[in-house]
Amino acid sequence: MTTVKTKIFDQIEQAISKLNTDKISEERKEILKPLADFIQSKTDTLEPIRINFICTHNSRRSHLSQVWAQTLAFYFNVKNVQCYSGGTESTALFPMVAQTLKNTGFQIETISEGKNPIYSIKYADNEPAVIGFSKKLDDDFNPKSEFAAVMTCSQADGGCPFIAGAEKRIPITFEDPKAFDNTSQQAEKYQERSLQIATELMYVFAQIKS
Repeated sequence: MTTVKTKIFDQIEQAISKLNTDKISEERKEILKPLADFIQSKTDTLEPIRINFICTHNSRRSHLSQVWAQTLAFYFNVKNVQCYSGGTESTALFPMVAQTLKNTGFQIETISEGKNPIYSIKYADNEPAVIGFSKKLDDDFNPKSEFAAVMTCSQADGGCPFIAGAEKRIPITFEDPKAFDNTSQQAEKYQERSLQIATELMYVFAQIKS
């Protein structure tokens, strides 16, 4: 009996194959280095790798980062990675984020409706879904210790100089696509931000040696 290795969904794999890490500036690579170093140090010691991506409202950038990091860890066969997201306050995962990921090939299912919907976000048939919903960074859904806190927005970075339980605090901030909400450029700008995050996290995980 032959076993078939789980593959990332074809459309996502195609999107990843088109990402170009050569476009990342040297300055930006220096910003990404602490995250790569954290992942590598945990890989070397065979410890769990927990990464909590944090933004003010846990509605856009932190979710895109969480989903892409989990996907790219699997893509590059980096073991024991568990990605989370949280905010300094909870609101809702913005629907355009879910739509952007769906357009890239992720399977999105709405588990519950309401003011703060819960989404199942899958990148491969046999891998656990990322559960997407807005929550505070210290929510019970998130780790309490031994994690890296990656600050994805400057407001949360400035407002949270200390993250309780974080082993390492790493600012990797992205421009907010919210500025283009309800404009003709909305879909384009969300896709642009999603692919920037994917490209930079691809650069990080591509460096990890098992």
